[in-house]
Amino acid sequence: MAQPRLMIFDCDGVLVDSEPLAARAYERVYEKHGMPGVHGGIIAQCIGMKQSDIIVKIKELTGHQFPPAADGDIWAETKLLFSEELKPTPGIAPFLSALAGDRCVASSSSVERINHSLSVTGLSRFFGEAIFSSSMVKNGKPAPDIFLYAAEKMGAKPADCIVVEDSPFGVQGAVAAGMIAIGYTGGGHTYPEHGARLKAAGADFVCADWHEVGRQLAGLGVPA
Repeated sequence: MAQPRLMIFDCDGVLVDSEPLAARAYERVYEKHGMPGVHGGIIAQCIGMKQSDIIVKIKELTGHQFPPAADGDIWAETKLLFSEELKPTPGIAPFLSALAGDRCVASSSSVERINHSLSVTGLSRFFGEAIFSSSMVKNGKPAPDIFLYAAEKMGAKPADCIVVEDSPFGVQGAVAAGMIAIGYTGGGHTYPEHGARLKAAGADFVCADWHEVGRQLAGLGVPA
């Protein structure tokens, strides 16, 4: 394999510890629209998906059909919670400060949500304009589209990319793109079977913190 040169980071649950807040936002908004029971266990099955796919999945799991005209309510509630409570994942800022080489974000979230998340947590400075959203491609994760698009825009070959993902869908997308996949379990939404599910999805490595990610990258010849 060619020397890996581009690091691709998922945003939610990898760069920022957002998944518990996002789950709370979905629960609140569905209740507001008279559809209770959309709890964290249901949202956990949707991690890694873009919003439109999450709404479809929730309907499959609960029967609740969210009104399309109210889609903006989900982001409004999420943004409020993020503004008040969102934090970076532990140790990510020092990790990014030490990381050499190109890096970008490839997320299922909207560009607005990604930029807000990075701004609130002080991580924007590490990525600049290298932000890519599933809204820019036809198919969301677990399809490889967003990762292939990010690599193309960053001028990298897929075989030269390493993806850090916290969801099985994201890992599957990275593997389908022909990239090295690192599963990350350091977010607040992690659970006992998390690492095993990432491994089963095809992760080359599973890491519980950024020190371990750095050790694995060193083994691949990537300074971190």
